[in-house]
Amino acid sequence: MSGWIASGWLRRWLAPRWQHPDPEIRRQAALRLEPGKDAEHQQLARLARDPDAGVRQAALSRLVAPRPLLAWLGDEAASQELRHRLVELLSGRDGDLPLAERLPLVETLEDADLLEALALEGDNQQLRLAALARIDDEARLIRQACDNGIAGVRRTAAERITSEAGLTRLAREARRDKQVARQARKALAALRANESQAREALAARERLLEAVEQQAQAPWEPLFGGRFRHLQREWEALQSPPSRAQELRYQEACLRCRKILSDHEARHQAHQAATQRQADADQVRRELVEALEESLSALQRSDLLTAQDIASLQSQKRLLATRWQALSDQHVPDADLRRRYDQALSDYDTITQAWEGLREPAAAIEEALTQADPAALAAALADCPWPDHLPPTPLLKRARAALERSDAVEADQQPSLAWLDKELDELQHLLERGAFKGASRLHQSLRHRLEGVSGEAYAPALARFRRLAAQLAELRDWRGFVAGPKRDQLCQAIEALAEETQLGDRELDHQHRRLVKEWKELGSAAATRDLAERFRAASDRIHERLAPWKSARQAERQRNLEAREALCEQLEALLAHPDPAADPDALREIRDRAREQWRHHSPVPREQAESIGRRFGRIRHDLQGLIDRRAQEIAGAKRELIDAARQLLDDATPIDRRTTEAKRLQQRWRSLGRAPKGEEQILWREFRGLCDQLFAHREAERDDLARRTKARLDTMQTLIDRLDAWLPQVSGDAETLDRAIAEAEALEPLPPGRRSEGMRRRWSGIVRARRERLLRLAVSEEVARWQALRPLRDAHLAADAQALAGESPAEVPEPATLEGDMRQAHQRRNAARRQPSSTQEVEEQLIRLRVHLALLAGEPVGQQDEPLRLAIQVERLNEGRGRELSRAEEVHAVLRELLATGPIPAELWAREVHELDALLARLWHLPPP
Repeated sequence: MSGWIASGWLRRWLAPRWQHPDPEIRRQAALRLEPGKDAEHQQLARLARDPDAGVRQAALSRLVAPRPLLAWLGDEAASQELRHRLVELLSGRDGDLPLAERLPLVETLEDADLLEALALEGDNQQLRLAALARIDDEARLIRQACDNGIAGVRRTAAERITSEAGLTRLAREARRDKQVARQARKALAALRANESQAREALAARERLLEAVEQQAQAPWEPLFGGRFRHLQREWEALQSPPSRAQELRYQEACLRCRKILSDHEARHQAHQAATQRQADADQVRRELVEALEESLSALQRSDLLTAQDIASLQSQKRLLATRWQALSDQHVPDADLRRRYDQALSDYDTITQAWEGLREPAAAIEEALTQADPAALAAALADCPWPDHLPPTPLLKRARAALERSDAVEADQQPSLAWLDKELDELQHLLERGAFKGASRLHQSLRHRLEGVSGEAYAPALARFRRLAAQLAELRDWRGFVAGPKRDQLCQAIEALAEETQLGDRELDHQHRRLVKEWKELGSAAATRDLAERFRAASDRIHERLAPWKSARQAERQRNLEAREALCEQLEALLAHPDPAADPDALREIRDRAREQWRHHSPVPREQAESIGRRFGRIRHDLQGLIDRRAQEIAGAKRELIDAARQLLDDATPIDRRTTEAKRLQQRWRSLGRAPKGEEQILWREFRGLCDQLFAHREAERDDLARRTKARLDTMQTLIDRLDAWLPQVSGDAETLDRAIAEAEALEPLPPGRRSEGMRRRWSGIVRARRERLLRLAVSEEVARWQALRPLRDAHLAADAQALAGESPAEVPEPATLEGDMRQAHQRRNAARRQPSSTQEVEEQLIRLRVHLALLAGEPVGQQDEPLRLAIQVERLNEGRGRELSRAEEVHAVLRELLATGPIPAELWAREVHELDALLARLWHLPPP
């Protein structure tokens, strides 16, 4: 052990002085080192980081080059002595470094304390300004503006202070330079003016933004677009730029406004398009009806009604019915136009029924004309149900002309020249047309009529009749010349067809019909008995061969006819008792399926085809009318729903109730069915737009409620934080707590949620803690007031001693600060000395008050005082039934009674006072229960 001590002492004795353990020796060694020598410079560098401040200061005083010191400044262990030495060197107080070398070094500094010291102590204004330019902290700039010794530096620093707090502080603290203070006040006024303008601009932009958002929530009305464009121009005219949140809110509101405008424009365009389609459909229907009416009128005004006219009319009617049905599926026709259409169809049915009714008497008329039997012809014409307002058919015209001729013959044997010329003109016209049959019948009638006619007046007519007879004979010969080879070909073709076994029944029947038709078209030209028998024999063989097929086809046609009749009966039963709440879509499906079944059950017997077709046409027309009526009823009901939705939009009832009613209207809308096709989309877009506005208002109100709820929660949170940071100092601060509780109650009810529950728990805890502190303060104040009455108590004790000693009791004067029930207690104490109670009663009263205080302080009492403690507790319970007293009030009552109790012997008071003081001290610091 001694060897180790000797070795340590030896090392210390032999070590260099700059490494000596004694700091004073190291400091003296540092002062002797030369920085110009490399070794000693390194020793100085080590000593500049020495733990002792004096050694560091001595070492740094020997260094005059600032660059190495600046390199050490970046170390974590940089000392204040190093900064002080750098200030001396860079400011010019020590060393001989020129300004041109110091300025670049200052411009590279980052140390704020060093820069501040250089700005204050630099030997040159340029150096100070360079250091000031590197300072960014506003507090340091304020110190430079107030304390710097150069006016230019002060003003430059003052110019760089821009915050309101900094300018306010500078204007208050810049007592050294009035110009700086004036400059600060001016900049502060300008800043506040700019802030005021910015706040006003922000408030104006906020008001405008709220107006745009309200506009975005408003329904469309005629001035909606104008108001929106006006708000846009006002927004763009504001000078101050909006915040990011305001810009987002504005863009969102503009999008909603543009959506409202675009939705209205789309609805308007859709309505216009639907209206235009309706107008186009009505125009097409009107043109179709006018064309049919014109055709019917032309037929009624014509001289003859031919089969070609009927076929053309039927084709036109089928085209009109098809186009009318297609247009009616899209748009309901006008009532007046439908009446015109029904009247045109009625006129059409009259003509077609008259034409069909002419089929049966036509054969009798033809036979009467062929046999030239006037009586039979007259009977046949009388049985013919042809309307008088319709022009006659060619057959009726010939029959009526033949009947007129026969009547003329009976009335007068000599025909008139005018009648004869008219008949010859008709004969010539028939010959020119090549109508051999009609010309032959008219020639025979004229020849029979002109027998026995003579006279010069009839000579030209007779000569013309002979020429026309020659033309008729020539036409007969030509027809025979042409028809002879044709008849041979037809006989050969039908005989070959009768022998053909490869053809199917349908194709065989088709070719057979074609050959028979061509044979009949030849009439009597080149007709011979042999050819007629050959043709008839081949035709009979074909008939025998086709008999089974024709029988099966006739049975199939009969079944199709029965199916069509059953279909018509079903539809007629439906139309006879229509469901008043029938769905138009279901009726349209019935109509389409009926049409498909009608086409499927084809063909039918030719005799009943026209009648059953007219029957189905009338049924389909009535069914379409029922569909149109139901669609119009649904359209009317949906218009009522639209009116109800519009009333909901303008109603002032709560939005949730209105949206619930809107959902009920939507369910009612879906249950009604579809209106007419073109009108359904228009009504739906209008109804959906109104419902969307209602739901948009609900979302807006929910967002507003959420914002108000969040604001209420934020306000409650602020109130909680404020009350949490507040600590009452006196019991009179209970008013502050009551005001905070009133503010919290005004914010109730808080929205349900975890945040609200957490706030309520925290609020309850804070209020409970503040009430406990107020109660503790109230008790402490009561005890403090009791302690302040010590001189009064001592005076009463002295007066009690005099009274108990038998001397005349003295009145203790009343202090000016005594008031209330304590003044009454003081008076009772003075009165008690005049009529003193026994010492035992006073002692019992003191013990009772001590036990009461112990009970309030929560201190245990002796075994002998336990019954008294129980009695006091019972009294407290009985007295607290009306209003429970606070602890401070009970302490006040006990102390009041303690003051009024007397006279108290000195030895009794000396025995009790220490315990009473201990209990009061306990009450002073005891937290409430």
